[in-house]
Amino acid sequence: MNPFRLGRIDMSVEQETSKDLSTEHLGADLRGRSIRGGLLNLTSKGAQILIQTAATVTLARLLTPAAFGLVAMVSTITGLAQAFADLGLSEATIQRKEITQDQVTALFWVNLAIGLGLMLLTMALSPVIARFFHDPRLTNIALLSSLTFLFGGLRVQPDALLKRQMRFLALAIRDIASYAIAVPIAITLAWRGAGYWALVTMPLIFNFTQMSLSWPMIRWRPGLPRRGARVRSMIAFGGNVAASYFVITICRNADNVLIGWYSGAGPLGLYSRAYNLLMLPVNQLIVPAGSVAVPTLSRIQDNPDRFAHYYLRAINLIIWTCAPIFSFLFVAAQPVIILLLGHQWRDAAPIFQLLAISALGQVLLESTIWLFISQGRSWQLLVLLSVVSPLLVISYAIGLPFGIKGVALSGSLALIGLLPGILQFTFRGTNLTLRRLGRAILYPVSVCLVAVLSTEMVLLYVAPDRIFWQLLVSAAAFAVVFLLSLLIPSVQMEITSLKNLVKELRPSSQTA
Repeated sequence: MNPFRLGRIDMSVEQETSKDLSTEHLGADLRGRSIRGGLLNLTSKGAQILIQTAATVTLARLLTPAAFGLVAMVSTITGLAQAFADLGLSEATIQRKEITQDQVTALFWVNLAIGLGLMLLTMALSPVIARFFHDPRLTNIALLSSLTFLFGGLRVQPDALLKRQMRFLALAIRDIASYAIAVPIAITLAWRGAGYWALVTMPLIFNFTQMSLSWPMIRWRPGLPRRGARVRSMIAFGGNVAASYFVITICRNADNVLIGWYSGAGPLGLYSRAYNLLMLPVNQLIVPAGSVAVPTLSRIQDNPDRFAHYYLRAINLIIWTCAPIFSFLFVAAQPVIILLLGHQWRDAAPIFQLLAISALGQVLLESTIWLFISQGRSWQLLVLLSVVSPLLVISYAIGLPFGIKGVALSGSLALIGLLPGILQFTFRGTNLTLRRLGRAILYPVSVCLVAVLSTEMVLLYVAPDRIFWQLLVSAAAFAVVFLLSLLIPSVQMEITSLKNLVKELRPSSQTA
């Protein structure tokens, strides 16, 4: 082979690899990329919500609440380890302005070692988990579930590079394909009598498919680890992020752990299904929005005015999207849950309503993480969560003697009470204030509150007996309120502003 040709091939491969690491080309159309990425993510997550909803409806009718409770017992424990699965190194890769091949390679091997270690640790602790919840079936569930850590360790850096390059179409294709493969297999297993194993298998197949599809989408490949890669600061940053996620995970899973230990699989199945239904729109909207917001905010972190403006525009769009969903589900919780999941899940409806009280608080809490990570303030994030999370866990314990309703109510009220202080601390060092945030969310929140009150009054007056008519009346009342709100000039201005985002989808020749 011609040595000059070989040199050209190696140089070409190196240049192609460098494109996966450099972000200079993104600056020419950063605003357009972020807007298009946001809308693409919303479209993608809409498709994923439909697939997940179909899975939830079908599996809930094929399986019992106790089956969901068994899997929730294991996932609450393994979820704690999941927070350390990538050691925050995906965020370190995304947030870093400049990064080298050696650094990404070093981070890849660290992630793989962590994933393998967590898998072995979970296997070793599987009998302990079974004894803690007093159910021997949990041993085998934990053993099989541990494989997700290995798949995750292999996927972290390819996933981070796709997000760093704002390749949201590739991410959307990967995620939809993963759901499209995992969900039918899980439903088939449940239909053929596999029971709770169908729920155990679905995330395994999903994570394996994600990992398998991520690698062909990037040109970067890891080499052998080398000394002097200078990743200590990145690992320190990622370690703070991972510790923060660990604290968040403890907080989010503490209610499940307490209910599972105190009340057993049945009540935990009802509570966890209600919580998962609430978090479905949160995870499918705020998480992809964060995938767009973090790399975008990272690129403009040195411009305080643009930084604040972008965050407020993003929050305004997200609240206009989420608030109507939460509000409608709050009013129509019982007919929605019964029609979707079946009558055996009727008792989950009041739990869902109590959890929905703090739904927008969950959204705003998630958005604060964007600000900390994009500015490299991982230590402050850890400090904040270390103070807030114990208070929330205490609120769950206070509500535990009053059953799953008590846990849901006390947790929601605690989050609402803590939220102003959380936001005030988060906004330090930025041009953001509580007043500016309040103006950004005023109209969507106000319209939704009016819609909830109006719908409740209509339901009291009409009092439909049949579940289907309750849902229909609720939907009609909501539609009327939102149509009437379009007559308000201020609401018209916000809707027009959101529509203008669509006009900005065409790439600009000017810098963002």
